[in-house]
Amino acid sequence: MSAPLLTVEGLHVTFPTPRGPIDVVRDISFSLSRERLGIVGESGSGKSMTGRSILKLIRAPGKVTAKKLEFDGIDLLKQSERQMRAIRGARISMVMQDPKFSLNPVMTVKEQIAEALRTHQKLAARDIHARVLSMLEAVRIDDPERVARLYPHELSGGMGQRVMIAMMLIPEPDILIADEPTSALDVSVQAQVLDIIDELVRRKGMGLIFISHDLNLVSSYCDRIVVMNSGRIVEECKAGELMNATHPYTRALISAVPRLDETREELPVLDRSAWAGT
Repeated sequence: MSAPLLTVEGLHVTFPTPRGPIDVVRDISFSLSRERLGIVGESGSGKSMTGRSILKLIRAPGKVTAKKLEFDGIDLLKQSERQMRAIRGARISMVMQDPKFSLNPVMTVKEQIAEALRTHQKLAARDIHARVLSMLEAVRIDDPERVARLYPHELSGGMGQRVMIAMMLIPEPDILIADEPTSALDVSVQAQVLDIIDELVRRKGMGLIFISHDLNLVSSYCDRIVVMNSGRIVEECKAGELMNATHPYTRALISAVPRLDETREELPVLDRSAWAGT
């Protein structure tokens, strides 16, 4: 088996409060090869903070510490902000939750995707234009010439998310972190966006960290799953074995998922005392 692209050991993310420092990510460890890793858990369980800490996007007064945070032999903890800018986007990209807050409202689609490419590669304007159109086609956008001239407010939610994916993938990174990439989309568009991510990740042989609270989505699109609760990893399993998970918290999440053939009068409430201290 090849060496992992990313190794995380003993990661903590801490924020100060009037009552003292609080760890929102607590001593977690995992690795990622060229595979699809899902991170699931409730809102506030530390999923997004984990993804942001990998790219050193936690700003003061937040503090990130770890025994090891290594990407492809590079100690990320020792990288300066300038060195991290060379890694972000070029080698590790992150798709944020909502394109409305991630796209620049005064720049066209072409300008924004081209900027993501131009930041990391020196190419002629003609080559950049061709790469932008090719990337828009890769994320299944019809008439890329027309869409490239549009501004974010002229895009639908699904199209905006596809543009974000194009921006993050055009530098051809080694790892893509997708943070709730379909949370702002309706169900009819969710599957299309996930299929695009899955196809591009497989074709380019990338590593994927898929952050979500949707157990069914993660189990369908990932190879392995990490379950987080209150900043800790409580369980790891193969995606196909998620329904056989044994930790009380994971079992509680699974039991709370509604089904089409639902016969229960009400969904169960999480009994947190069942895993307190685990």
